[in-house]
Amino acid sequence: MSQAARDYGTMPEKLLLRHAQGGDRDAFRAIMQRHNQRLFRVARAVVSNDDEAEDVLQDAYLKAFAAIGLFRGESGLNTWLTAITLNEARGRLRRRRPSESLDVMEESGVRVIPFPGMAEIPDPEAEAIRSETRRLLERAIDGLPDEFRLVFMLREVEGLSVEETAAQLDLNPQTVRSRLFRARQTLRQSLMSTLSSGMEGVFPFLGARCSRIADRVLARLSVPAPPG
Repeated sequence: MSQAARDYGTMPEKLLLRHAQGGDRDAFRAIMQRHNQRLFRVARAVVSNDDEAEDVLQDAYLKAFAAIGLFRGESGLNTWLTAITLNEARGRLRRRRPSESLDVMEESGVRVIPFPGMAEIPDPEAEAIRSETRRLLERAIDGLPDEFRLVFMLREVEGLSVEETAAQLDLNPQTVRSRLFRARQTLRQSLMSTLSSGMEGVFPFLGARCSRIADRVLARLSVPAPPG
C-alpha cells in the first residue's frame, strides 16, 4: 500500500509505530495527534505554563522520533512517550528553579469532594458557566505543589488508575493515594464550597493547537543538522 493510501486515523497503533520506525513522518504525525492531549497535560502539570508546556512537548517528540527505532514495546507507546515528556519537563523545571523544593503539607480533616464528569450542555449560557468553572479549576490545579499536581493530573484529569500512575511516576501506590488525597484537600480549600464541575475539558490540547505541535515538530525534523 502506498503511503498516500494509508488511513493513519484508524490504523492500529502497532502498525502505526512500525511505519514511524520506518521513517514515515505522516505516521509519526498521527502518533503525535493521538497522544498530544495527555502529554500536554503531563507537561503542563510540571511546568505550569501553556507556552512552556508546548515547548516541552516539541522537544520530547523530537527526542522520541530520534529514538523510535530503538523502541521495542516493552512498555506501551503512551507510557514511553509520557516518560520522555516527564524527563524533558522536569529537566526544564530543574534548570528554571534549581533551588526550589516541595513543601510537604500536613494532612488535615478537610472533607474531600469528588469532581464528577459534567455532561455536555448545548445551552450557550450554561457553556459559558462551564468554561469559567474550568478556568477556576485550572488556576486551582496550577496552585498545587508540583508533585501533588502531577499525580492529580494523571489520576483525575487523565483517568489513570492508582497502579498506572504509580508505574508511570515510579512511585509506591500508597504514595500516589496520599498525594491525591492531599491534592484534593488543597483544591477543596481553594474552591467555593458549592463548586461542582468536571475534569474532562481542562487544559485542552485539540484542534488547531494539536495540529500546530505536529507541524512544528515535523518542520524541525526537516531542517538539516548543523555540521559537527
